[in-house]
Amino acid sequence: MRPPSPSIPEKEFFYNSVKESLRLDGRQPMEIRTPILTFGADLGWVECSLGKTRVLAQVEGKMVKPPPERPFEGMITIHSEISPMASSEYEPGRPSDEEVTITRMLDKVLKRSDAVDKESLCILAGQRVWHLRLTLHFLSDAGNMLDCACLAGIAALKHFRRPDVEVIGDEVTVHEPTERAPIPLAIHHTPFCFTFAFFHDPSIPPIIDPNQLEQRLSAGLLSIALNAQRELCVLQKLGGVPLAADEVMSIVTIAVQKAKELNKVVETRLKEDWAGRKVEVR
Repeated sequence: MRPPSPSIPEKEFFYNSVKESLRLDGRQPMEIRTPILTFGADLGWVECSLGKTRVLAQVEGKMVKPPPERPFEGMITIHSEISPMASSEYEPGRPSDEEVTITRMLDKVLKRSDAVDKESLCILAGQRVWHLRLTLHFLSDAGNMLDCACLAGIAALKHFRRPDVEVIGDEVTVHEPTERAPIPLAIHHTPFCFTFAFFHDPSIPPIIDPNQLEQRLSAGLLSIALNAQRELCVLQKLGGVPLAADEVMSIVTIAVQKAKELNKVVETRLKEDWAGRKVEVR
């Protein structure tokens, strides 16, 4: 069930506030909500919160036979489904337009950008490779689920550890975590996604990380995925108001700075979590 549209007084109040660079939650136009990463007991289990938007990411690995056309590469699949738990406007079994957009964007950002070294997932060429499955559960939708899901997904991949494997001839031995310490994935780079909302009125500045009301009243969204090394992975704009080249470049410059800040947050939280874990190898 789709929620009712914002009332006219609510729209007018919102537009007048944004014109003065004031957002209803107290943020500046180019200020993202503080990300909170919560790690579970299992490696690869991460819950990410951006304000009241919450996404749970979980990575699991198993050994499979690779396809004949790619015998030296492991496989990564991303599964995401937005259930009515996130919001009453989503229906089970019927993917919404937003869900399709988020799934495609996550596939481009986390899989096609080669964030994970797939060749390092090969165990025995043509016979055994690691198949990683990233599952995303959307727990609450308070706007901008894409950025939250992307952050949760990359944090889960960096947090995950696969079992150590020993290969002698054609014999593959998988060691338990109690025998040998699990091995982290080989990550090439860490992409982050940032969504900007634009409005019909040119006097209203663009805003980053829009909440649900801002997203609903915007005239267009621009999503940029890049890493802290200034490498652009994906730029997606689905309709909306036209943008000049210099506007896009200024947005990219802001996104680069935000990516550097977010990268520090993720690395700090990963170190804190790993320091609190006890790894016993017998």
